[in-house]
Amino acid sequence: MPPATESTSPVGPAGPTPGLRARKKQRRFEEISETAIALFLEKGFEKVSVAEVAAAAEVSKPTLFRYFASKEDLVLHRFADHEDEAARTVAARPAELTALDALHRHFLAGLDRHDPVTGLNDAEGVLAFHRLLYGTPSLVARLHGYQNRSERALATALRDAHGGTPLEARLAAAQIIAVHRVLAEDNWHRVASGEPVPHVHKTATTATNEAYTQLRKGLTRYA
Repeated sequence: MPPATESTSPVGPAGPTPGLRARKKQRRFEEISETAIALFLEKGFEKVSVAEVAAAAEVSKPTLFRYFASKEDLVLHRFADHEDEAARTVAARPAELTALDALHRHFLAGLDRHDPVTGLNDAEGVLAFHRLLYGTPSLVARLHGYQNRSERALATALRDAHGGTPLEARLAAAQIIAVHRVLAEDNWHRVASGEPVPHVHKTATTATNEAYTQLRKGLTRYA
């Protein structure tokens, strides 16, 4: 089972099995991140220095920065696997589905399996991670960079699927990514406030359907 704060999305690129060296590097990468997140959850993001993380992970600061470009990336790298998820969903869709049909189905499927990316997950680790994320301004600001890359990847996939100008595709992608973000944030806030997941799931499904109805009205090329 993947970590509680990671998506269980079935959409993913197939690739060769990594070698021993790559697996060791990945394990070290994950160990450093998990150590950092544990410290951030315990003490607060702003109160933990990179030096403290490096010491706890038993690596030097230069080694830590070879794995992570910034302190924020110690947390936000978990979003990296999802940067092109919407784009991959469009690219891998069955021929009979439009881009919006595929994205709509994908988000609903995420709600059904309580994928943390949709905000509909009440595991304590997920709730704590989201409190850390949305309660830390520098993390929220850094998250915009990941969302920007998601938009660009999705725009390319939309053009490949349905044509149109680069600007038209980018505007469409920005709207779709924004809808997903707002839906997920609303779900998380409601779950974090104590609403039962089954109740939130029902209304979140309705909200998702309504959101995609609006997207189809405005983004007819991709509908």
